[in-house]
Amino acid sequence: MTDSRLIQSYKTGIILVVAILVLGVVLFLVAQPFIPALVWALTLAVMCRPFERRLRAQTGSPAVASALALLLAAVLVVIPGILVISALVDQIVAGAGTYAPLMTPAGIQQLGETYPELARLFASLQNWLGLEQLYTLLPRQLALWSGRLVQESATGMVTLLLTFYFLFYLLRDGDRALVALRGFVPLSPEEFDELVGKTTQTVFASVYATAAVAALQGLLGGLMFWVLGLPAPLFWGVVMGLLAIVPFLGAFVIWVPAAISLALAGDWGSAILLTVWGTIVIGLIDNIIYPILVGKRLSLHPLISFIAIIGGLLLFGPHGIVLGPLLVALTQAMLHIARAELRSARSDPAAGVLQA
Repeated sequence: MTDSRLIQSYKTGIILVVAILVLGVVLFLVAQPFIPALVWALTLAVMCRPFERRLRAQTGSPAVASALALLLAAVLVVIPGILVISALVDQIVAGAGTYAPLMTPAGIQQLGETYPELARLFASLQNWLGLEQLYTLLPRQLALWSGRLVQESATGMVTLLLTFYFLFYLLRDGDRALVALRGFVPLSPEEFDELVGKTTQTVFASVYATAAVAALQGLLGGLMFWVLGLPAPLFWGVVMGLLAIVPFLGAFVIWVPAAISLALAGDWGSAILLTVWGTIVIGLIDNIIYPILVGKRLSLHPLISFIAIIGGLLLFGPHGIVLGPLLVALTQAMLHIARAELRSARSDPAAGVLQA
């Protein structure tokens, strides 16, 4: 009788494990479209939590405090976003007006006549690449890029709206969610608090490092604009800093057209200097400083931080800049918990009797 109950218990356990795994995969597929919005909402919730706590203590209303914190987050995110989008549109329009006439046979010929040193380069490109085909394909490719830009802009707008929708509930019901999650996770209260603390620390480290590196890149870009006598160095420095926050974009969106404009104006020295400065100093400082800052705050080696950040970006996309370090930090915390449990089991006399 005991054996049959034990067998039945094993069967039930196996069925439950398989069912949980299947349901987990299905739930992941259901939630996958919302992962970017959830990641950014979680990031903003962690950053706004101290402010929301103070507001809740003053107002006595979780809903009012969450709404005010949400409003603050919207102002801090939307206004810089509008500034970046406006600057990008200005650059696209200016670039289209400046460079589009050059991407024609007449434009290339005129450019070669204006700058004879480029004539040989254009002749080589004509032989190697076949510029006639490029003239034909370029408008089609530009139309394709424009369509993708519109599609990505619409997707980004939906993600932004979902982010603030999720953010409100994370702020208002975050404590209740943690209590519910604590009941499902097979960890002690101390171990669960360690995981939550590690998550919070990772989010703060990622945001802190991103803001610090972006500010440094904007400062370096604006400084070079000032040295070269380019217009509005302070404004473009701020825009470059904001663009540096956006993964897969960056300050190059501003300084590359500026370098091309300098070259077309005949100021080759300034164009080369800006290109070298932007590529080596502004471009590479992100890959050097960011992993160091994140690793220092999370007590991770810079190499591990670099792999986590770049690997996260490649695997998850833009939100991988948070998910990559977060997964590494949570893995580190889980290994620490497992090691503590193993040490406890080895030091437990009852465990030793059972092993004997």
